[in-house]
Parts: sequence; structure tokens; C-alpha cells
Amino acid sequence: MLFRFSLLLIFTINLFGAGFPYYYYDIKDSKKQKKEFIKLLLPLAEKSDANIKKERAFVIRFFENAGKNSFRELDELSLAKLIHLYKKYKIHNLFDGHEYLKKIDTVPISLTIAQAAAESGWGKSRFVLEANNIFGEWTYSGKGIVPINRAEGKIHTLRIFKTLQDSVNAYMLNLNKHKAYRSFRDQRERARKRGIIFDGLMAAKTMLYYSQRRGKYVRFLENIIKSNHLLYYDDEL
Repeated sequence: MLFRFSLLLIFTINLFGAGFPYYYYDIKDSKKQKKEFIKLLLPLAEKSDANIKKERAFVIRFFENAGKNSFRELDELSLAKLIHLYKKYKIHNLFDGHEYLKKIDTVPISLTIAQAAAESGWGKSRFVLEANNIFGEWTYSGKGIVPINRAEGKIHTLRIFKTLQDSVNAYMLNLNKHKAYRSFRDQRERARKRGIIFDGLMAAKTMLYYSQRRGKYVRFLENIIKSNHLLYYDDEL
């Protein structure tokens, strides 16, 4: 049975060109596979966070420089980049520096790994194998994979990503801009102002609206973080 399942996974990956490396799905020991999953997710999460840090650093520099000149004689290239971030993060006021900094901030690595595991069944879900969709993100664009158990009358599909990295990038952007995760951003900002690490366990408590399971989902994430010692990766502000 395991051999047949392994062959099916390899066929699916070959067919769609998605998912984790072949060898990952051949790991039989669940503990070893979970450790490998973390090893594979870690650089993806770190890269996404690094890009966010660069965007945040740009915003800080922009408003420091603009403030010195009372927002006169703004550099055209810098202004164009600010407008790009304004659209990307759904900022309400183009020159509201506080809103940029509240939305453009990092996501705890432990939370990213825990939600990746929860939403993808440790990388084995159909949506990872067919669409590189690690976090179960929906789309209404009409271009996606139809969930097998989608309720009658629903029109959402699962987003298709070119790479796993694109999926992680989209996940972090979703937490940083969607109204459902306002509490996540509020708690993160409070922690930063207090000078404490906003870790995965703190962040998990704000994920009530990521799943219809609500409180059970939060406890599920907390268990994944604790049982796999993921807080180890949350070592900086």
C-alpha cells in the first residue's frame, strides 16, 4: 500500500511539476519526515521574511528623508516604490508611515511552519502536489483548482503558484494586509513597542479566522509549535 502511495505521489509531482522534492515523500518515518519538512520550509520562510525586512527598511528611510524636506521634492524612484507598496499592502493613506510599518513586518517563523504543516498535511495535500499551494489559499479569479468537497453554490478555487516560495510569499502578504488578521498585526505591533519577541504561540492565538475550526484550530497550531520545538526559530524582533 505504501509503495502504491509513493508511486502515486511521484506520478502526481511529475505530472504537475509541483510539491516538495521526490525524496521527501519516500521518507517512511513520520518523525524524520516532519524534521525534513521543517528543514525544507525554513529557508523559504526566512527568505520571505528577509524580503519584508527590506521593504520595511525602505519605508523607514523614505519617511525619514521625506520628513526632513516636509515631503517636498520627493525622489521619483522612491515615490514609485512607495506607491507599489501602497498598492501591494492595501494601505489606505499614501503618506501614513504608521500604517506601512504596522503592515510591513515579519511573520514568526514558527507560525509559518506550523500553518504550512496544518494546511498541507505536512506537504502531502493535493493542493501542494498539484499547485504548490501550501497554505490552502483561495482565489475567485476563476483560475485555480476546485476543492473536492466545495459546497454547492460556492465559486472559490485553490490558487496555483509557480513555486513553493511564491506560496510562502503570498501567505505572509495575506497576514499582513487582510482585514481578517488585523488582530495579528495589532498584537505584533504591541510586542514590538514593548521590545519583546512576537513568537509563534502569541501569533497563533490571533489565527481564529484562518479556519472555520476557530479555537480548535488555534490549539492545533499551538500543539504543532510546542511538539516540534518551533519556537527555537523565533529568536529576533
